[in-house]
Amino acid sequence: MDAARLTRGRTYARRGAVEDITVTPGLAKAKVQGSRPRPYTSTVAVKQLSDADWDRLLDAVASRAAHIAALLDKDMPPELLDDAKAAGVRLLPAAGDLSPDCSCPDWGWPCKHASALCYQIARLLDTDPFVLLLLRGRGEQELMEELRTRNAAAAAAAHDSGPGRLGTETPRVVGVSAVEAFHAAPGDPAVFLAGITAFEIPAVPSVPGPPPVLAAATGEAVDAIALERLAADTAGRAHTLRTLYTGSDEPAATPLMPQLTAWQDAVRMAAEEDEAASEEVYERVLSAYDLGDVQMSMSILAWRQGGPAGLSTLETAWTPATADKARARRSFEDWTADGDPPTLRVWRNRWTAEAEGVQIRLGTDHRWYPYRRDPADGTWWPHGTPERDPVSALATLLTDAGKPTEARRVGRSLSR
Repeated sequence: MDAARLTRGRTYARRGAVEDITVTPGLAKAKVQGSRPRPYTSTVAVKQLSDADWDRLLDAVASRAAHIAALLDKDMPPELLDDAKAAGVRLLPAAGDLSPDCSCPDWGWPCKHASALCYQIARLLDTDPFVLLLLRGRGEQELMEELRTRNAAAAAAAHDSGPGRLGTETPRVVGVSAVEAFHAAPGDPAVFLAGITAFEIPAVPSVPGPPPVLAAATGEAVDAIALERLAADTAGRAHTLRTLYTGSDEPAATPLMPQLTAWQDAVRMAAEEDEAASEEVYERVLSAYDLGDVQMSMSILAWRQGGPAGLSTLETAWTPATADKARARRSFEDWTADGDPPTLRVWRNRWTAEAEGVQIRLGTDHRWYPYRRDPADGTWWPHGTPERDPVSALATLLTDAGKPTEARRVGRSLSR
């Protein structure tokens, strides 16, 4: 492909020229803003896998529970790609699998607009592997249904071949997930093996149930206010999960609350958008951990930025692996070819443009978290959303230069 146009396409992508991308089996399409007032229409066609390829790929995925768990977590582990390759399926597109096109008059292959679309598709693949699978021909719901069918067949085969089949030994119990049990039809073999019957889940209420109202605590009794708050938090989380479960075609993909430390959970509750509910939590956390308003406000913003990983990125400096640092340097070398990036000072996982007052930090989730320096006191505040590409994270910060520091403004509203 045309190296010069690829470079220009990368610049277009980073400055936000690519509008919303539509992905259908074998095709990605988007409007891309060029030098003319009206955007061009760019497409990238991707060669779809054959039915035989899909059959081998699904067998490879279904054979390892870790692969299914990774896909549900929106991850594409290298081991899955290796297993697919061993099965004779090349999942990642290679030469000859891509056909870019554009409505612009440029005859380059690809033109800079289609090249920009390619770069944005690559960013999508970093966050959702099902985009790649859809480009290869099949959607998420179809694939997960097929994997469920294969798992049920494997469980039934394991039961039929296990001890006790003829009643001479104790029957072997085959486990079934609650998700499969809820969705199975009466008479489904998987439900039969678990000895349960499918039933309808009650409708989701419009709001979470009210927490218990407790009498004021005295002496060594339970802290009634704290217990009421925890009950309300539990009800709210349960309602959120239940709502997501009902509206999802793949309930197993519903995001669950990770295991948190007491400190992380305290920050999570204080970071809730419901200010009336979080105000008291905020004050109690300040008192319990002997914190100042600035530190607490930073922690809340870091949580809103990236959850546990965002909070860890705020609190802990760590040394990335050599490969992580090399990838970041290559990204900045590419940027140097496109323009004139700022001078960066690198310390552990933090890359700082001192003159511009901006910084990006690599989190343990391999995302780059943007930070802005408060000129008043020199403190670094979380600012914006994390990115997989360090250059994109830094470019966004530089674009926002001169705007009010969001972190400081939010911090003041929390610490009255």
